[in-house]
Parts: sequence; C-alpha cells; structure tokens
Amino acid sequence: MQSYSTIIGVIELRLSGIGYRTTKARYGIGNSTVTLIMNRFKETGLTLDDLKTMEPTKVEALFYPPENLRQAEKPLPDFHMIHQRMLAMKHPDLAFLWLEYKEAHPDGYQLSQFYKLYRDFLHENFGLEKVSMPVERIPGEKMYIDWVGDQPELLTDPSTGEIRKVHVFTTTLGFSSCVYAEIFLDEKLPSFINGVVHALEYYQAVPKYLVPDNLKTAVTKHSKDELTLNSVFSDLEDFYDVIVVPPPPRKPKGKPSVENHVRFLETHLIERLKKDIYTSLEELNRATQKIIATINQDEFRQKSDIRKTRMYAFETYDKPRMRPLPGGCYALCDYRYYARVPDNYHLEYDGHYYSVLYTYHGKPAILKATMSEIRICDENNRLICRHPRSYKDFPRYITDVAHMPEHHQYYKELNAHDGAYYRRWASVFGESMVTLIDRVLRSAKHEEQAYNSCKGMLHMCNEIPRHLVSEAAQMCIDANACKYSYFKKALSKVTDKHASSADRTSHLPEHENIRGRDCYQ
Repeated sequence: MQSYSTIIGVIELRLSGIGYRTTKARYGIGNSTVTLIMNRFKETGLTLDDLKTMEPTKVEALFYPPENLRQAEKPLPDFHMIHQRMLAMKHPDLAFLWLEYKEAHPDGYQLSQFYKLYRDFLHENFGLEKVSMPVERIPGEKMYIDWVGDQPELLTDPSTGEIRKVHVFTTTLGFSSCVYAEIFLDEKLPSFINGVVHALEYYQAVPKYLVPDNLKTAVTKHSKDELTLNSVFSDLEDFYDVIVVPPPPRKPKGKPSVENHVRFLETHLIERLKKDIYTSLEELNRATQKIIATINQDEFRQKSDIRKTRMYAFETYDKPRMRPLPGGCYALCDYRYYARVPDNYHLEYDGHYYSVLYTYHGKPAILKATMSEIRICDENNRLICRHPRSYKDFPRYITDVAHMPEHHQYYKELNAHDGAYYRRWASVFGESMVTLIDRVLRSAKHEEQAYNSCKGMLHMCNEIPRHLVSEAAQMCIDANACKYSYFKKALSKVTDKHASSADRTSHLPEHENIRGRDCYQ
C-alpha cells in the first residue's frame, strides 16, 4: 500500500510526461507499483484535481481497498536451493523457477520482487562484478548536491586564536560540471536549504531535477523532535517547479559527477583556502567564491573536450536548457512536526500558540514558520491555515474564530466585549436605551457582572421597531427600574399595545384606515 503523497505524486509525474525511471527513483517504488497506480487512476474516472480535493485516507482506500491488503507474511523463497538449480540448468531461467515457487506459494512474491530478492542474495553471498556504465549527461537536466567529506579547520577566533572546523556545501551541474561551493558552520537543515537556494541564484537558472545526497537530514522520518526534509523539499519543489530525485541509498555511483567534484574540491578549494587566515564566515565565503570562479574558468585537461571550460559549457549547453528563476525569493521556514494536534487545537511556536481548525485535534500536523508568517499543514503537507507571526508578549494565543467550535465562539464573544461596546450597541436604539444600558452597567458592583444582562436586553430588541424599544427603555427609566426583568415586561407591554392598536385600525373604513396609519407613521 502506498501513501497519499506517493499516489498523487506518481500521477502528477506521469501526466506531465515524466518517465518510469524518474518516477520510480523519486518515490522509491517499482514499475509494477507505478503501473498499478496509473491503471487504478484510469479506472476511477476521476481527474487529478478531483483526487486532490478528497481526504487523503479516502484516496488511499480508493487505490488500495482494505479487502485487497495482505495480512499474512509472504513466504521467503529458498534462494540457496534456487541458486543450485540455476547452476545445474543448461539454460538458466529464473522466471521458470519463480513459476514453481508461485505454484507452491500462490500468495508469495511477484516476479519483480522475486528478481530483486535473488539479486540481493547473490550480492550478499557472492558479491557482484564491479563495472562502470557510461552515462550520457543531458544539458540542463540535473543539479547534484552534497557536502564535502572533510571538515577543514579554516575559521579563526580573533579573540582566542582558536581554529574552528567548517562545512563545505557544493553543487555541480551534470553536463558542464559547473560547480558552486559555500561554507557553513554546520550541516543542519537551514544550512542545507540555504545552500541549495544560493546555488540556484548563482546559476540564475533552474534545472529539471535536483539530486541531493542521502544525508541524515534528507532521509529523516517524521518525529516529534526532528524536522523532515521531505516537507521542506516538497515546498522547494513547488516554489521552483523542480523535481527532487535522491540517488539510491548507500550508492555513491548514483551521482558520480558530484562525488568526483567533492574529491576535486578537497584539493583545489580547501588546500588553497588553507593558505590564508579567516576571522569571519563572510570573509571565508568571499575567498571561496573567488576560487570557485577560477575553477569554473579553468580549461579541461582533454583538449578534445567540447566543453572547454566549465563556465563555457554552462553558458553554451546547460543554461539555455534550464528555466529562469521564479519571481520572488524562496522563504526558508523553520519546520516543526507535531505527532498530534492538542485538544485545545493550538500549536506552540516561539512562546505563542496558533490555532488550527478544531476538527484536526488528535491528528499529525506540520508547522512552518517564516519571519512574518506561520503556516500549518496536514501530514501530507497540504496547507490548512495561515497566521501572521506574533512577536508580542501578549496575547500568547493567536486564534482564528473560524477555527473554534460554535460553543467556544459563543464564550469568546461573551468575554470579548466591555461596557463601551454595549453602550455603542444601545445607541442604535436611541438615547433612552443608552441611558438604560448605562444605568444597568453602573448598578452592578463590578461592571463585568452586568454584561450578560446588557447582552440579553439588546438581543431582545432584534426585530422590534426602534421607537418601541426607546419607549420601553423610557418606561424603565421613569420607574427607576433599570433591570433586565423589568425591561422585558416593559417591552412586551409596549409591543402588545402596538399590536392591539394595529388590530383596531384594520377594522376602520378604508379612507379612515389610511388616515390612521398616516397619523401613526
């Protein structure tokens, strides 16, 4: 069973014309899974937009009905016996042996999984012959991303003379080998994303694919305490309209271009930087950019190479096939993952609590904080709501009233108003009502104790003509009985009197009825 994100992502890539190989690499699945998802997508008769409007759990159930999911463990083939059979066969045929296995175990592994398990068995027990495969690099297609393995001591504290280790971030384009490098104090997520953004700004263009190394930050799972790079790169993909395709885990040959340049920079960049002393990160990065500019302008050793220099090849072949940068700047977020939304439907960040729709309580959520905004997404990285980020000490709870259940909204409204609010409300009905409300507020030992009475009296006036409300209020003032109960009786008396008068005029001759109504108005 595949997750909602994988299902939607596979459909998006395939509808965009992206091939099976890229789609498999992007989501770590096989050909059969891609085919299954696309076949079931066609069977549903729905559009991609229809699926995006559905709940993730419903989409998953639509593509993987619960009754189809296997509950029992699949029996593992006896590969030692299978390998002996393969050696004994004059014309080895693994598919034939798989058919025998399926006859004995109908609920066993499918052919592609059977092949993979057998390859893993051969690798584990006998190793594999190491050969190199030539790869035709496509201009403007891929940007490889990595950290240089060595952490050189290049930053000097001017006050103590202590030398600090730094981390070298690097990227390279697949065809031109045009490199970018930047120095950071750590390899944490903000440094990694800043490096990617600065590299794209350096190239002033966006490739089709970003190929990051399988760093700890790149493959970490959702947890209460750790960030997840999947969500970060999902936002990065959306902003730059680029596809992130990590190489196979623990396989440096999946990105030989950047691996070669990592070794190259360990000598040609770091050794040159060691010749000087740097007391600030800015100074160190200025020197780094000068060396990188020189490296990109150096000629390739093979004179027959059409690329001549990295920068020439970039300007001639890579950049024309890359897309321009999108407008605006990518805003780096601080990511927080919450295993469950608390029962009070507020998520804490930087001493403040930001609301989310109350129906999400108990569910996972991702909070993304920029300098000006708080964005909250569900576990599938779909936006739920936004809040302006607060830097004030109070209020600590930033609540959107629309996120509250109805009974919470009632109590919030009840507690949100003061005496001035009720006096302004009373002014709609005239001076007599303002005087009455003012006396009710002043009659209580504490003004807050009279808010309920004022609210009830004013709500009572809905649908009542203003002059009748004013008349009832004046009756209370004249009788010096400025209370909720007396006003209720006075308003009832006035409205009954008006109704009786209206009934009497309705029985008059037509010309007298008109004259009476004109006189009343």
